[in-house]
Amino acid sequence: MPAVENKDLIPVTILTGFLGAGKTTLLNRILTEKHGEKIAVIENEFGAEGVDNEILVEDKDEQIVEMNNGCVCCTVRGDLVRILGDLGRKRKRGELKFDRVIIETTGLANPGPVAQTFFMDETIHDQYLLDAVVTVVDAKHAAKQLDEHDEARRQVGFADRILLSKTDLVEDGKVDALMKRLRAMNPRAPQKKVHMGEADIKEILDIRGFNLNAALELDPAFLESDAHEHNDEVTSFVWKDPRPLHMEKIETFLSLMVQNYGEDLLRYKGVLNVQGEPRRMIFQGVHMLMGGTPGKPWQPGEARESVMVFIGRKLPRRLFEEGLAYCIA
Repeated sequence: MPAVENKDLIPVTILTGFLGAGKTTLLNRILTEKHGEKIAVIENEFGAEGVDNEILVEDKDEQIVEMNNGCVCCTVRGDLVRILGDLGRKRKRGELKFDRVIIETTGLANPGPVAQTFFMDETIHDQYLLDAVVTVVDAKHAAKQLDEHDEARRQVGFADRILLSKTDLVEDGKVDALMKRLRAMNPRAPQKKVHMGEADIKEILDIRGFNLNAALELDPAFLESDAHEHNDEVTSFVWKDPRPLHMEKIETFLSLMVQNYGEDLLRYKGVLNVQGEPRRMIFQGVHMLMGGTPGKPWQPGEARESVMVFIGRKLPRRLFEEGLAYCIA
């Protein structure tokens, strides 16, 4: 598949979160912000009749497309590909003008398959760049939702940014406990409290949180402490080792893990210290899709270390750790 320059691709943000979390409020905030950009919005309503189009602001600069045949993550993924393709063609012909796309999923959606769309379909892959998955979490109801609904846990696990809404309705101690729980589920996603969708646009757009094609570096601050064991199905763990890895062994092992646990691997990402390689190796994946690229060179005297984070459902941590240790050169 030929590489496409990132600057030529249309950035896409997936906006997700459980029912009632405040996604539409946040989307209105984005659409009314004076950022000078035209945004195409793909709305997904679960059910025969959608109402969010009536709630969203009317603005001639925005293109709003509603999908109400079902959940965007399953029965209408073909429709998502069709709509994105149609938007791209109209943009090229000059019939539509937009700078980016925001997909707002239904509150019952698993964002994983939505993200996969941008890597499985070549025509979409060549036109669009998946910028980030932004998840809105309802601080008042999150504890119950996370306990009872796998979709809510998956939305947290896939997040590149977590925005906590309704924190003003909850005691500070409970908000702190929720943030700790979310951090255990997904240590790589920064968290931010928002009030009535008043989030800084820079926290949401052009953050390049999700990109399998670019040499992304992990921010070590996200991985300073390993997540402890938690009762949630979605958990995370970090593996670190300063010893160099054997390239063929690590490729074989990761491929094996993806084949066996791909459906439960929500997100995984890392910086690898490979024997004989002067540059960092960056890998990242979602479910069964995994990609790797060379990163920046290791500097003379710099401490080299492999750092990997895995986020998923009931992952066999010990098996992963023992297998990774076997890959040490």
